[in-house]
Amino acid sequence: MWHIFVMTATASIGLVSIFIVDFANLFYISLLGKQELAAAIGYAGTILFFNISICIGIMISAIALVSRALGRGDREKARVLSGSSLIFVLISTAFFAAIFFPFIEPTLEILGARGETKNIATGFLQIVVPSMPFLGLGMCAAGLLRAVGDAKRAMYGTLGGGVVAALLDPLFIFTFDLGVYGAAYVTVISRLAIVAIGFYGIFRVHNMVDWPSASVFFADAKALLDIAVPAVLTNVATPVGNAYVTGSIAPYGDEAVAGWAIIGRLIPVAFGFVFALSGAIGPIVGQNFGAGRFDRVERTITDSLLLTAVYTGVVWLIVFVLRDPIITGFNASGDAAALVAFFINFLTGLFVFNAALFVANAAFNNLGYATYSTVLNWGKATIGTVPFVWAGAVLWDAKGVLLGQAIGSIVFGVIAVIICLRVVRTVSDLGPGAPTSPPLWRSALSAFSSGKGANLS
Repeated sequence: MWHIFVMTATASIGLVSIFIVDFANLFYISLLGKQELAAAIGYAGTILFFNISICIGIMISAIALVSRALGRGDREKARVLSGSSLIFVLISTAFFAAIFFPFIEPTLEILGARGETKNIATGFLQIVVPSMPFLGLGMCAAGLLRAVGDAKRAMYGTLGGGVVAALLDPLFIFTFDLGVYGAAYVTVISRLAIVAIGFYGIFRVHNMVDWPSASVFFADAKALLDIAVPAVLTNVATPVGNAYVTGSIAPYGDEAVAGWAIIGRLIPVAFGFVFALSGAIGPIVGQNFGAGRFDRVERTITDSLLLTAVYTGVVWLIVFVLRDPIITGFNASGDAAALVAFFINFLTGLFVFNAALFVANAAFNNLGYATYSTVLNWGKATIGTVPFVWAGAVLWDAKGVLLGQAIGSIVFGVIAVIICLRVVRTVSDLGPGAPTSPPLWRSALSAFSSGKGANLS
């Protein structure tokens, strides 16, 4: 339990630092007193959540493979895998950024952004989206540091990015009078800071990187893809669900969207510990899995579930006490203030079911059952979101939208825990060499290339 707590606490400080960049952006922009600016940041944040989710998914694959190699005692292979991971994340994130850039404005329109709000959000994203490779490299470096057990230096990198944002945001937004676009430039600079600090740790302190030959890289890339594809799909499911929620709230006006934007920044900061947990326990699960210590694997999962339950209860109490300062601090009024108050009062505690899903994801990704994470998360983002949110909107407007999303998370949180415990016990019973679920994406490609696509089940 203490190992999990230390790894998660240090990881959460670093991860929250990334989210604090967005939190600070919205806070300072809200001081300008224009709801359309806050709404623009809300729409942009929904899209940037996709970027962060993709980077997290790729980082998970690097952590899983490197930690397993270290668990087997093969440090040289771990160093080569670290080099392959950095190359892989650079290529992947550059590809995603290039593909998405031309579709920024149409995507905002799909989410419901209109007029000046849409124009402001478009300009913000056109500055930030090209820096996605910096975010990917920085997060991958932090993940590699956690894989070798250096939680402290992993924290320094992302914490450094948060400090840079906190210092530069007022300067760029107010002093240079750049407004929303100043916040965008600061986001890019903070990502560069994360890369610099993370690279110092993995290259200079731990000497954890050895560049692979071309043939070795392609072999490693295949292994990385087996985890990264389902992990990315898993992580992207959450922003897809949130995008539907944003679109469902948009008809209720900029005030409602601004309220949703505040909630969207409050959740990752308040629950940064929970978001970090899945990444933090990944190396613990991976190393013990590689070493054949399945008793520790099971204990890690059960202790993590207990820890998230206690943490969620404490956070609910804290934000409830600070409800009014949070609302006034963001200059929220009308529908925005009502939506934030409703979420804090009644829905914050239900985040424990999202936390349970995160813990299950960590187990699946590091035990070779990453496809399970994909199925469960997309289930939650679709049948666990759309009908509940639609019904909530019909019955209770914008508040009903949030309530419907929360109810869907309860259903899939419970299902995820049941399946997770069964997988852990199955792997434990089978011992070393236990078979894992096949990489679904590769099986599908093979079937279609051989003309058997119609037989896929």
